[in-house]
Amino acid sequence: MTAMAHRMAGHEPHARRSFLSDFILGSQDGLVNVLGILLGITAATSNLRLVLVATLAALGAESISMGAVAYTSTLARRLVYRSEEEREKQEMVEVPDLERQEVRTVLEEWGYSGEQLESLVRQLSDNPRAWLKFMMAFELRLQPVDEREPLNSGFVVGLATVAGSAVPLVSLLAFPHDLRAAVVASVVVCGAVLFTIGWYEARITGGGYWRHGLQMLVIGLGSGFAGYLIGHFLGATPGL
Repeated sequence: MTAMAHRMAGHEPHARRSFLSDFILGSQDGLVNVLGILLGITAATSNLRLVLVATLAALGAESISMGAVAYTSTLARRLVYRSEEEREKQEMVEVPDLERQEVRTVLEEWGYSGEQLESLVRQLSDNPRAWLKFMMAFELRLQPVDEREPLNSGFVVGLATVAGSAVPLVSLLAFPHDLRAAVVASVVVCGAVLFTIGWYEARITGGGYWRHGLQMLVIGLGSGFAGYLIGHFLGATPGL
């Protein structure tokens, strides 16, 4: 396999949205959002019923919203790809010399030159299907989106958001008569889950386990603490 073939073979898996990225997106967003609301509400009131209503409402709204956003954004990527693909097909017919020069420019950036460069340009331009895929991936830096991917992405993100949103609520069920203990337990559990998500992401994608875990932990709990500060100051403000 040539060096160019290695590049083309290895390009696609890194560009596609993966199950892992969808799961992390939904679970982290749901967990942090509901944790922030939980901390904010409990900083302003000790009414357990109000806390449950607010957090459950956030769980439902956030899960639907995140799933819908994942669906529409992935669908938009698919539509953009198809539109650009049609434009490239037209240009390959109308201005083939310009398109060949764009192929040549990409290959020159990879270190090809001379007869080897011209040979590769000829081989690609003699195969319209390969030529088109090359231009989409390496000139426009776009990747195809399967017609099922928008639904799959929306489904995974939505379910992951439900799962992440439920994590802060577990402590309320474990300590139904002690709201303070429930909040402390929720922060501890959420911190552990956030660290685990970061650790697992590093294990799959590469990088330092502790660094990724702590990074996810700090970002998540920092966002939740912002909710606590807002609830605390609003709850302490007369007339609000």
